[in-house]
Amino acid sequence: MDKFLDPAILFFVFGVFAGLVRSNLEIPAPIARFLSLYLLMALGLKGGFALERSGFTAEILATLGLAVALAVVVPVVGYQLLRRFLPRLDAAAVAATYGSVSAVTFITATQSLDHHGIAYGGHMAAAMALMESPAIILAIVLANRARAAAATGHAVAPVRKVLHESFTDGAQLLLLGSMAVGYFSGSAGETLMAPFSIDLFKGMLAFFLLDMGLMAARQMSSLRDRSLTAIVYALLAPLVHASLAMGLATALEIPRGDTILLMVLAASASYIAVPAVLRHSLPEVAPGVYMSMSLGITFPLNIIAGIPLYTAMTGFMA
Repeated sequence: MDKFLDPAILFFVFGVFAGLVRSNLEIPAPIARFLSLYLLMALGLKGGFALERSGFTAEILATLGLAVALAVVVPVVGYQLLRRFLPRLDAAAVAATYGSVSAVTFITATQSLDHHGIAYGGHMAAAMALMESPAIILAIVLANRARAAAATGHAVAPVRKVLHESFTDGAQLLLLGSMAVGYFSGSAGETLMAPFSIDLFKGMLAFFLLDMGLMAARQMSSLRDRSLTAIVYALLAPLVHASLAMGLATALEIPRGDTILLMVLAASASYIAVPAVLRHSLPEVAPGVYMSMSLGITFPLNIIAGIPLYTAMTGFMA
């Protein structure tokens, strides 16, 4: 119960409530954008500081390799399943959304681990960054194949352009750059930046989750237009993906904290980076198809129930 009473989580629930009752409460877009950039920068710094203390080990490399493997397997398997029930382009878009990750879900999970005193590696921020792009690239390749097979006449999205957009995305560059700053500035930099990256973090996260709650409520209102298959997938995919991540992490003897974060990453779905790319690369698919699933169902499910569930699952396996 104490996890549910976390102020940041309660602000998310409050935001959902305010959105559902159609309150005029609103976080201005520039402020929401600043908050998201702040959270990524602070997370990158903390990850870099931790990585400087631990160094690169075989265990860390195994964890990063598993993260990349999950980022490939999840969208490929998801597409093969979804194409049986949805149009192929829709299936590719949804597979990309669920194969990529949610930074806010990850950040919330790190706060939960801190709250429960469960250690995790600073390299997990790098794992999150590595998991962002493979699903997007695979989705575009699958969509190009579907277009060619159907001879729709739509232009084929150039993979080179998609690669550039994926790896130069501002949010991802900020995260990796902040990690580099934290790593090279070391303990002295950690002391200097603590008021920014540690003291303010919890309050900023609560404010941002309030805005996310408002956004999630708006997406929930459009769920009535989604097929039953999409809704069921949005509910069940997180648990299946998290279980897959836990099984593989357990086999590789990855520490509990890192395992939980891998589960959270595998269970999450993108609602920022992937939609931004897919709007240009898959214009035939309405953003509401994948946005309502990821933001209206999977995101609140993970924030409220998923993170404590994944934590409990690893405790049972320990």
